Amino acid sequence: MLDLTGKSILITGGTGSLGKALTATIFKRWPNVKRLVILSRDEQKQFQMAQEYTPEKYPQIRFFIGDVRDEERLRRAFKGIDFVIHAAAMKHVPIAEYNPSECVKTNINGAQNVINAALDTEVSHVVALSTDKAAAPINLYGATKLTSDKLFIAANNIRGQNPIKFSVVRYGNVMGSNGSVIPFFINKKKEGVLPITVESMTRFNISLQGGVDMVLHALETAWGGELFVPKIPSYNILDIAKAIGPECEHRVIGIRPGEKIHEEMITTSDSFFTYDLGKYYAIVPQTPTWSISDFVSHFNAQKVPDGFSYNSGNNTEWETVESLRALIVEHVDPGFTV
Repeated sequence: MLDLTGKSILITGGTGSLGKALTATIFKRWPNVKRLVILSRDEQKQFQMAQEYTPEKYPQIRFFIGDVRDEERLRRAFKGIDFVIHAAAMKHVPIAEYNPSECVKTNINGAQNVINAALDTEVSHVVALSTDKAAAPINLYGATKLTSDKLFIAANNIRGQNPIKFSVVRYGNVMGSNGSVIPFFINKKKEGVLPITVESMTRFNISLQGGVDMVLHALETAWGGELFVPKIPSYNILDIAKAIGPECEHRVIGIRPGEKIHEEMITTSDSFFTYDLGKYYAIVPQTPTWSISDFVSHFNAQKVPDGFSYNSGNNTEWETVESLRALIVEHVDPGFTV
């Protein structure tokens, strides 16, 4: 059982949607955590978050201005840290397409900086966040995150006698996160028109709490080098539009640069190294630092069939218009009504 009591945790990109959800969960479950460091480069977001997490109520919290592009700053921030959760990224597909070098600096160079700083300090485990767009990527954002995934997985091979572990969690669209479709549609609803890219478009769906739970699962169970994938439902983009604005015009505007009709989280090529763990899948490293047979025995893991893929378009579990409305009220906007 994971116990963060007396531990020090650092979250890169900690002022983002998932970082704030992680912060809330950590303080709720482990009020006696030793230290929680929120590292980000946005001073305004840190200022706003600090209004909620005041030193009087949360004396363990620290707000640390820093950029994952700055390895020296990371090394300073990681001193005395037990666990690092790497959530910092450039994630907007069109912005990354227009500013490719900036995306590379943050998502690839930043990942290597996190690895180097963790290896040089007392960090015992790093969990890095990935995305469904990293599986068979067709846009720059996905390609940089796939590279980041590979860097973190391979970092287990260069740790030497250092007992540190690096693992990755990959999931789909986080419901209600900054820049995601649900808050976008809720905001556009008042205009009477919801822009639909392609009516057949599908996406995986996970709540912020689901994303948080997955990170904590990796912290608790990872042996080092696994890429965890959750079993989660899909939704059709048109159902999202119907759930939020059934009276609105649903105007088809066409697919945007770098987008897919359906997203994958496990490709057929990944299937040869993928195991079913029950609630999650795990893509294990091709050159693990531990015994696969021991891993299978410990987790009662079941190898998936060769050629298996996990695709939002052929998923077996789907959200409906009604379930989406309920999830919006539960996870995004408690006052939401049609």
